[in-house]
This record gives sequence, structure tokens and C-alpha cells, in this order.
Amino acid sequence: MQTVKDVMTTGVVYLPSETPIAEVARTMREQDIGDVVVADGPSLAGMVTDRDLVVRAVAEGRDPEATTVGEVMTRELVTVRPEDTIQQAALLMRDRAVRRLLVCDDDQGLVGVVSIGDLAERIDPESVLGGISSADPNN
Repeated sequence: MQTVKDVMTTGVVYLPSETPIAEVARTMREQDIGDVVVADGPSLAGMVTDRDLVVRAVAEGRDPEATTVGEVMTRELVTVRPEDTIQQAALLMRDRAVRRLLVCDDDQGLVGVVSIGDLAERIDPESVLGGISSADPNN
């Protein structure tokens, strides 16, 4: 059985909550990622996704240089453990209506992120979502 550790992304990008969302968007573009973990010192404060930036900032007409990531991030973090199965992770995403889960280990804390696309590629690579997720990104 495949575990979350087998499919998670380990290169987590962190930014402080006072970071302007314009900088967050540039970081996402440069790193080719769709999410950033928001941390204040050693504490996890939340997570922001590209969709959060659009729905909570751009659509609201907020100034991207004056609005901080702390103002638009999701504060409720949903987590899984590296040894959980990918099926457990998929069910948790469904039940909590989220597209990404933070992967936390008892000893090391946050060790990765797993997305719905990561799971689709492994659970059903022939599906439309699996195919989209495995395709090269548009630049």
C-alpha cells in the first residue's frame, strides 16, 4: 500500500505572515508551486494557495503590495502523517473539502505537502485529473 510519504512534496516553502501577497505570488511563480506555508517563527500560522490569492484578494480588489498573506491565508490546517495511506489522505480531503494536506511527523514537525493532484497521479494516473497533474506546467 502506498503511503503519503511516497507521494508528498518535501520542498515546502515558508513565508512570514507579514509578506505582501504580490511577493507570495512571485514566489509561487518562481518556485512553480501553488501553495505556501505561512509561519511566524517556529509556529505554523496557516497556508495560502494560488486560489486563495485570487478569491480572497484579487476578486476583492485588494492592493497586492499592501495586503499581507496573513490577511488572506487559511488558518485551519488539515494534516496527515507520512505513514498514512494515500487512500486515507484522499478520504480526508473529501471529508474536509480541501485540495492540500500538510504532512506532519511527530519528531520533525512539518515534512511535506500532499495535493489532490499528487494523489490522482498515484491512485488513477489514467484519469483526467491524473493526466493534468502529471503534465508539464504552462509557463
